[in-house]
Amino acid sequence: MDKLKMMTANRADENFKKLAALFPNAVTETIDEATGEVVRAIDKDMLMQEISTKVVEGREERYQFTWPDKRKSVLLANAPINKTLRPCREESVDFDTTENLYIEGDNLEVLKLLQETYLGKIKMIYIDPPYNTGNDFVYNDDFAESVDEYLEDSGQFDEDGNRLVQNTESNGRFHTDWLNMLYPRLKLAKDLLTDDGIIIISIDDNELRNMRVLCDDVFGEANFVATIVWQKIHSIKNDAKYLSENHEYAVVYSKSINQIHINLLPRTNEMNDRYKNPDGDPRGPWQSGDLVASGERSNGHFIIRSPKTGKEFDVPAGKHWVYSKENLEKLVVDGQIWFGSDGNSFPRKKRFLSDVQDGRTPSTLWLAEEVGHNQSATREVKALFDDEKLFDFPKPVEYIKQMIRIAANSDSIVLDFFSGSSTTAHAVMQLNAEDGGHRKFIMVQLPEETDEKSEAYKAGYKNICEIGKERIRRAGAKIKEEAGLTAHGLDIGFRVLKCDSSNMKDVYYNPADYEASLFSSLEDNIKEDRTPEDLLFQVMLDLGVLLSSKIEESAIAGKRVFKVEGNYLIACFDEAVTDEVITEIAKQKPYYFVMRDSSMASDSVATNFEQIFAAYSPETVRKVL
Repeated sequence: MDKLKMMTANRADENFKKLAALFPNAVTETIDEATGEVVRAIDKDMLMQEISTKVVEGREERYQFTWPDKRKSVLLANAPINKTLRPCREESVDFDTTENLYIEGDNLEVLKLLQETYLGKIKMIYIDPPYNTGNDFVYNDDFAESVDEYLEDSGQFDEDGNRLVQNTESNGRFHTDWLNMLYPRLKLAKDLLTDDGIIIISIDDNELRNMRVLCDDVFGEANFVATIVWQKIHSIKNDAKYLSENHEYAVVYSKSINQIHINLLPRTNEMNDRYKNPDGDPRGPWQSGDLVASGERSNGHFIIRSPKTGKEFDVPAGKHWVYSKENLEKLVVDGQIWFGSDGNSFPRKKRFLSDVQDGRTPSTLWLAEEVGHNQSATREVKALFDDEKLFDFPKPVEYIKQMIRIAANSDSIVLDFFSGSSTTAHAVMQLNAEDGGHRKFIMVQLPEETDEKSEAYKAGYKNICEIGKERIRRAGAKIKEEAGLTAHGLDIGFRVLKCDSSNMKDVYYNPADYEASLFSSLEDNIKEDRTPEDLLFQVMLDLGVLLSSKIEESAIAGKRVFKVEGNYLIACFDEAVTDEVITEIAKQKPYYFVMRDSSMASDSVATNFEQIFAAYSPETVRKVL
């Protein structure tokens, strides 16, 4: 049996393997000058021969986007971590049946934990990160700082030490800290997207330029899709210092521009009302369009006649008919050319509503009257929380719904790793209720403490996660009530998972660091406060099993057994597992079976283990903790 690694992958190692697979002849070994040890290496000269392009080195001029500590941000994105996600049933809704997730924790750590399981599975990502206005907090990823230093910076901290510092304009690293915060998160997010996936990022004028160049660096300049301009304020701000800033932006990037499909938006009643039927055409309502275009053509001038009056028409000088004489005459006979109600008007082509595509192409200008504005968003949240203002600057549900409409499919997974008040989750549930979709959401949010003077704190919400989870509960119940009979199958639940240290003791990862005499006291390599369900979710992360997978619990010979997605994964973490338990599990032929290394009831059980599986399910992949 193989031992599970129970930690995230080292992305630098993964990148090396990819490069080695492409160019195996460029892989070599050399002496590390610092340690004197033989280490793996890439032969740059051989690699240059393979790719046949210029390599820019040293101070040689080049086009690039850089800032202080960018290299550290790359290393931070690639570095592995020993963390896990622990389930919290008591804060969840429909834990056993829902496919939605709410994850509490630093989003950099959570994104690393999701790499194995959700690699290439997220169709749409939406984030609304800190805007860097000089008052916002940014994530501080220097975990080496002491808690006292964190407290001195901001007063924002959690059980792992503070994760937020205020990025004031007087800070000499004003842009640098913001870029270092976002860069590793975007790099990790990119790998989670499907090949046709799309990421949409809300931003304002302060960092729009840097956001564009940052995304060019991470996703590739060719994968830029558009910049949406959203009318966030409906009325003019007369107290503005210079101009009333009534808009914000949302930059849209793809994983691969050649593979994306932007969905059409529903047509509006106003658009359809433009189509009339003054002549009672049996093909239905229509509107007319030009039959002429600018420019002379040798065959672009000819006479056509009104069938009602016989009046003749030709194009004026400098114009031409857009159809040939033969085709235009066919259209006249077919009743597709309109000469006016009296038959004497210049001809125009009928364009029928029945021939129009089912939707409308999205534009880059999103007006408040269609998708809402800041005030309407605030009212939406207050309406759910008994008219209390618990959250500043939420986004309107309709605004996020519009994004989901154009970027996601009806069964997509939608991720928001700066989820705040959970507007994205609200929008996913609302849209599913409206069109019968089965979209799933993953919300990720740091449990940032609320200010003691705020309405949220006074109402009992000690951190943002408590607000976000309660909003999903209330919004889900409201949506289901309003949907009535059509709510059958609507998923308004969510599994709460909390980012925490690994379930495994340090000895699990570094047994060589412990003296042999200590192993008797460290026989159990699992932390004492961890439950079997905690272990199950870390195993699911390690094996790449979706965290929303259906989990069934049963008993075999008195031992607690978990079945995930049918028989895909079966796990038993109880002590003193007997031959009877192993045999019954093997007979179910799981793809994976996982147990604790110390769980065998006796040496004979350990001896028989492989023989039992060889007899009943030799294909099962067996793993131990």
